[in-house]
This record gives sequence, structure tokens and C-alpha cells, in this order.
Amino acid sequence: MCEENNTANQSRNDISRYKMREQAFILCFESLFSDADIDELADNAGDARDEFLSDYAINCVKGIKEHQDQIDENIASNLKSGWKLSRISKVSLAIMRVAIYEMMYLEEIPVSVSINEAVELSKKYAAEDDTAFVNGVLGAVAKAL
Repeated sequence: MCEENNTANQSRNDISRYKMREQAFILCFESLFSDADIDELADNAGDARDEFLSDYAINCVKGIKEHQDQIDENIASNLKSGWKLSRISKVSLAIMRVAIYEMMYLEEIPVSVSINEAVELSKKYAAEDDTAFVNGVLGAVAKAL
């Protein structure tokens, strides 16, 4: 049983950092539409996609939820005038929350890596215009931090 558990944990964490971030983004995005706790969302997501979510993704989204007010304030304070958080697409919001959480609370991850990976996720999941927007907001947040 213990060996089986270790194998599951190894396979759940034996993926690239990009994939872990992608999982965090997807889980963060899904949490925007549910009141369920993160562990329940992670279990449901893992069942639906027949894959384990990494500990990094789960812990990242738990941290985002814990620090959401500070993270969202960093986003809001770096928007152009006339823009509000509610105007940002849910995809871009989830991507930026993951990146800003990393920039603020995970010192071992270089800020430039967080921004670059967010831009790559934006290219993959967001509307075409959102990539420049995400890059601009994250660049401004990085300067402010």
C-alpha cells in the first residue's frame, strides 16, 4: 500500500514545471466557477481527465485562494484606467493569478520564468489579444514588486 502510494505521488509530481503550471492554471480557472474546495476540484478534475494533478498545482491554487485579495490588488493596480478586474477574461485572470502568486510567494522561481510561462499559457488558451495584455500587466506587476 505504501509503495503504491509512493508510485502515485511520484507519477503525480514527475512532470515538467510547465505542465505543473498548466495544471495550476486549469485548476485556478475551474475554481472561478465553483464553490467546492480545491482538493475536491482537484479530485474531480483528475477523475475527469484521468490524470493526477501535481502537488505543485494543488498547493499553488490553495495559495492563490489564501492570498487572492493581495494578488487581485496587484492586478487591479496595474490595469490601464477604465479597466476593472471584472472586465478581464476568466482565462487571463487565472493565468495572471498563477504567475503573480509565483512572483510574490515562491522566491525560488525567477520572475522572468513566471512571466514567460504565463505568456505561453496565454498563447495556448487565451484570445489572441490577451497575450500582450497578460505580458503587459505582469511586467508592470514585476516592476512594482
